[in-house]
Amino acid sequence: MSLQPPPEPREALRQRLLLAAFAAPAGSAAPGLSIREPQMRALRGLEAYRANAEALAERALSAVFATVQPMVGEENFGRLAREFWQARPPERGDMGEWGEAFPAWLGTHAAMAQWPYLGDCARLDMALHHNERAADAVFDAASLSLLESTDPEALVLQLMPGTALLLSAWPIASIHAAHRVDEAQSEAAFAAVRAALDAQRGEPVLVVRQGWRAVVRVLGPAEADWTASLLAGANLSAALEHAGESFDFGTWLATALREQWVKGVALSSD
Repeated sequence: MSLQPPPEPREALRQRLLLAAFAAPAGSAAPGLSIREPQMRALRGLEAYRANAEALAERALSAVFATVQPMVGEENFGRLAREFWQARPPERGDMGEWGEAFPAWLGTHAAMAQWPYLGDCARLDMALHHNERAADAVFDAASLSLLESTDPEALVLQLMPGTALLLSAWPIASIHAAHRVDEAQSEAAFAAVRAALDAQRGEPVLVVRQGWRAVVRVLGPAEADWTASLLAGANLSAALEHAGESFDFGTWLATALREQWVKGVALSSD
């Protein structure tokens, strides 16, 4: 007797088949797609979608990868978007969730080899996008009292949803910032980027939310080690040990509370 997987929910099946139809070659519909209206009208609708798919792909990706687009140029970015659409078509109806694989895909693209930092710049763009789509959270001020009353080995410090740490061998924060300054500052900003690239200086980057916008903060080595431990769920004692003696917890906590990086303190589940 063989066990069969449970049937796919009807709505999920319909969406999957419809997306398959969108990606199918022109003049055809995906096998299994059943549409209530006459088949020729359905095919005309699919053709109209395909005719606009390239523009849709470019708009969707350019909204997320706002640093990558000006780096490669609008025309080249449009070609990349069309290639990526064919290689990794969307699997869900929400285009805001599409493009997750774009940074890794871009990092291995042969034509982009002359810009080895491009993939990491795309990762930063995606982290900013995720941060702004993350759920809102309320700071639990009362939980800070646990810092005075409980052993650090029994505590974890929770950062706000959407917080991300990126460790790059390239100056991705400087590149990101240079594409967002006004014309009067751009020459100096790009000169600093070129100097950092020539020196092969990497930048550990923290992505956090400031108000309604995601922002980028460059971290020192100890701060990066500390943040990595927190995001991995380490208890405070282990996180402090990993950060090393040069890490000043009091100074970091004052900054984190002022900038609203911290959600609260909780008891460790270990």
